[in-house]
Amino acid sequence: MVLYYSGTGNSKFIAKCIASALETDCLNLNERIKAEDTSSVQTEENVILVTPTYAWRIPHIVSGWLGKVELVGAKRIWFVMDCGSEIGNAAKYNRELAARKALTYMGTAQIVMPENYIALFSAPDKQEAKEIVENAKPAIRSIIDCIRNGMEFPAPRNNLYDRFMSSAVNPIFYKKIVKADAFTVSDACIGCGKCVQLCPLNNIRLDKDKPVWGSNCTHCMACICYCPKETSVYKGYKQDKIEMRGDRAEMSDFPLYLNTVAGGLDRRDQTIGGFSFVVKIYAVPVVEIIG
Repeated sequence: MVLYYSGTGNSKFIAKCIASALETDCLNLNERIKAEDTSSVQTEENVILVTPTYAWRIPHIVSGWLGKVELVGAKRIWFVMDCGSEIGNAAKYNRELAARKALTYMGTAQIVMPENYIALFSAPDKQEAKEIVENAKPAIRSIIDCIRNGMEFPAPRNNLYDRFMSSAVNPIFYKKIVKADAFTVSDACIGCGKCVQLCPLNNIRLDKDKPVWGSNCTHCMACICYCPKETSVYKGYKQDKIEMRGDRAEMSDFPLYLNTVAGGLDRRDQTIGGFSFVVKIYAVPVVEIIG
């Protein structure tokens, strides 16, 4: 059984590909998390969890939900994480999560998808994004082969940088960056409530037909990405749209989930325990499955 959480569509795309190839069920965790539904889930022996990468680990709202839910029938779990460039040492925390669930840990796999956190930066152009997705398909096929044959994923990279980003940086990232106070809408907002409907943490409400954000945000960016009038903005940056077609999917809206990459030093430098680093923010495209 495939379980997936997806803010803007990349994880959904990968999950659907895996579920289709393995002829297994696919459960959308967004709906469960939004409804605060922690009732048990009847699964097969093999469970595949597909998520985006938030600050070099699986999203907190996913690990938190899994910690409360009984996966009835599950014996083994594979973790599949899509990202803009890297997942850090996420495997360590995934292994610990599997142990807490009394599941055999079958590894963590990384799938690189287009990174374009358009809340702050421009999305990649159509051709560049298409090439990145095409390049991801062999990795998806390899993942499917491993699971089909009951094999563990090859161990991902694990160096000092990876361990630092997934440990020290992860909590600081959530504390300092993951906030909702920079979201707003333009006057073109029609008050359709789509953002309210999609927010996995019920952090958005309508006030006089305009969305108002609360303080419980995970930066999935679904509110920006699915806005039908493209009125949702983050610190003045609007969503871009890119249309692209692949063999199995139509890639339309290119909004975002939050992913991070450490880079050179600039005015956003942080210093922790003598280490200096800068967090740069990107996003990945929505992928709508068709057919």
